[in-house]
Amino acid sequence: MQLRVSAVQYDLHTIHSFEDFAKQVEHYIKTAQEYDAEFVLFPEFFTTQLMSIGDPHGEALLISDLPDFTDQYRSLFMSLAIQFNMHIIGGTHVVRKGDKLYNVAHLFYPDGRIAEQAKLHMTPTEVNEWNMAPGDGLEVFETDKGTIAMLTCYDIEFPEIVRMAKAKGADVIFCPSCTDERHGFHRVRYTAHARAIENQVYVVTTGTVGALPTVDFMRANFGQAAVITPNDIPFPPRGIQVEGELNQDMIVTADLNLELLYKVRESGSVTTWRDRRTDLYTDWEKQEDLAIKI
Repeated sequence: MQLRVSAVQYDLHTIHSFEDFAKQVEHYIKTAQEYDAEFVLFPEFFTTQLMSIGDPHGEALLISDLPDFTDQYRSLFMSLAIQFNMHIIGGTHVVRKGDKLYNVAHLFYPDGRIAEQAKLHMTPTEVNEWNMAPGDGLEVFETDKGTIAMLTCYDIEFPEIVRMAKAKGADVIFCPSCTDERHGFHRVRYTAHARAIENQVYVVTTGTVGALPTVDFMRANFGQAAVITPNDIPFPPRGIQVEGELNQDMIVTADLNLELLYKVRESGSVTTWRDRRTDLYTDWEKQEDLAIKI
């Protein structure tokens, strides 16, 4: 099984209408289609660009206003996924459930279905400045090209959650991200490499670039897309299938061969997934088995 993925280094800049946003999104989707991509990944928080539209007084919208665009956002990406026959990971969008805000990754299927995965680990900014709540469960998603998971930015820095995704069957982790400077960017990037090595999976990640001068906490962005592989003989030595140019408005594309994952898990130079010492440390998969027996 092989799938072709594209990841968008989304250029944040001030816009004046939802139509401006839709045109920019469609530009990237059409570019990915020209490369025959089957999956397209957008970054975390890229819909904060809609806050730059402003209110009638010329002031930027608030994070609490973003959920007002949810129906338009979902309709746009659903129609594009159907039109271009693609799986689109529409970055993340802020949604309201009850009286709480969640940072939610969305998977738009070519047949019109929509799946969601709320971010599970909140950064201090998300909690203290934007009053956001964490999700409370992890799902993996079946596609006609294999099983995937969506773990957003800070999530990838926690080994346990990626172990859970792999134990549930995910071979590809899509990681939309948004970081404002080098330290945050490299935290996400380095841990994405670690998760690919530990679990012998692919990690597809990307981030926002550009700036929103009127939107608090989105004034600076430091981003780069990459397709990250395990470090073994069938893969590139640095574990990078492809990467973009830092902080440039662009899209990257690569082929993911799932058979290579299965091969190295069985007989690679190292077999990190198979060799985990569940007799010494807790394993999520074993916990699930125990819970079922109980």
